[in-house]
Amino acid sequence: MLSKFGKSFALLLLVVMTIGCDRVTKQLAAENLAGEPVHSYFADTFRLTYAENVGGFLSLGARLPSALRNAVFTVVTGALLLVLALFAWRQRGSMWHAAAFSLFIAGGLSNWFDRVSAGRVVDFMNLGIGWLRTGIFNVADVAIMVGAALFVLAELRVRRAQGNHE
Repeated sequence: MLSKFGKSFALLLLVVMTIGCDRVTKQLAAENLAGEPVHSYFADTFRLTYAENVGGFLSLGARLPSALRNAVFTVVTGALLLVLALFAWRQRGSMWHAAAFSLFIAGGLSNWFDRVSAGRVVDFMNLGIGWLRTGIFNVADVAIMVGAALFVLAELRVRRAQGNHE
């Protein structure tokens, strides 16, 4: 069992590593994929391509007026991340819950930093088979999705344990 310090250190390390990996891969994508044709791997299941996203998830909000879009994706998102971080800090849940919050916050912070500093997010990965494909995404998006999935699994685990005690 990890001490409180050990748990905090592990979670901080998870956040730092997630943000660092996202920053490095976005820089590599900008340097090596911008202006290049799509790179296809594993029978076109995985693609690398450069895209700049001024909107949110799947480019939602990209067509909003610039001032409104900037307000939503910088001010509102920043405030939501702060509230989520405060909630996570006060949360007394399991290590699984804490890891979920850490991944979600790390991914959100890294994309938020891009929006504040450049007004856009660099995306570069795409998965799919034939016509069934994901949108173009980045490492921060993966962290957000893994964090959300981990949170759901942690909640199911808690509910199952509560059901066994009733």
